[in-house]
Amino acid sequence: MDLTTTYLGLSLRTPLVASASPLSQEIENIRRMEDAGASAVVLYSLFEEQLALEQHELHYHTVSNTESFAEALTYFPESEDYQTGPEQYLEHIRKAKETVDIPIIASLNGATTGGWTNFAKQIQEAGADALELNVYSIPVDLTKTGADIEQEILEVVRAVKGTVTIPVAVKLSPFFSNMGNMAQQVAGAGADGLVMFNRFYQPDIDLETLEVRPNVLLSTPQALRLPLRWIAILYGNVEADLAATSGIHQAQDVIKMLMVGASVTMMASALFKFGINHLRAVEADLRDWLVENEYESVSQMTGSMSYKNSGQSTSFERAQYVRGVSSLPDGIYPGLK
Repeated sequence: MDLTTTYLGLSLRTPLVASASPLSQEIENIRRMEDAGASAVVLYSLFEEQLALEQHELHYHTVSNTESFAEALTYFPESEDYQTGPEQYLEHIRKAKETVDIPIIASLNGATTGGWTNFAKQIQEAGADALELNVYSIPVDLTKTGADIEQEILEVVRAVKGTVTIPVAVKLSPFFSNMGNMAQQVAGAGADGLVMFNRFYQPDIDLETLEVRPNVLLSTPQALRLPLRWIAILYGNVEADLAATSGIHQAQDVIKMLMVGASVTMMASALFKFGINHLRAVEADLRDWLVENEYESVSQMTGSMSYKNSGQSTSFERAQYVRGVSSLPDGIYPGLK
């Protein structure tokens, strides 16, 4: 059974990739991921704010001038929020490359065309096989238009692509007026791959302390519906590889994503929930399904259920919504009896 696939020009043993998460902060975990069957690992993200902290010597300025510049203390996040800095991140890449044989994909998380784009070159020099850009921005400036925000993202992609020669993937959010058009523009700006989708962590309020706190929730299999639809629509219509992330928990999730056109499927929440060795079970189940359904390879089914190839294009459009609403199962609302 041929499970090989190609993503960002990298030949991978299987379509199972470990997505960016704190799990990859430990070299031993990366080794375990390789042993369990991960064909590549996306490292935890280095944040734009971490680079800003270093470049502006935050510690010196905030400590020595606290009284004079109290209002500036909230400009950057607290340094203890970050476990590693830029130099440690580069060293982590080097150690990972020395330890495992699978591709290591670095991850940069930012929102502006700042110094973090230049740091991409150092990531390449450290030995990363590819780079994933997580362009994470909450548009709180109400004067900005959607076009303004899209242009900023495209500028980031162009800036990074102008700096490095390794492949670059862009992890997108689904919150665009025309998701398909934005995907085409990002690919046109040079992105070699599109990762769909970024899961924005939503804030919560602690009623005891009256503080706004992050509320991190693991994904559920239901979360795959959104990337499934858009990968199906984009397959064959954008010149970039498509990676599915969010909601990938079992082999059946992997199969669905491959069928709509994903080159790889990325997992993090499932590894937190079931352990790193869960990769072995997913691969075994994937092989069994392919044999049972008489497939000889992963590539044979990739894109077979996409918008372009399935012959069921309306199922990815509004008609499917109408059909779904009109066919709710009996007893779904027992409280209305």
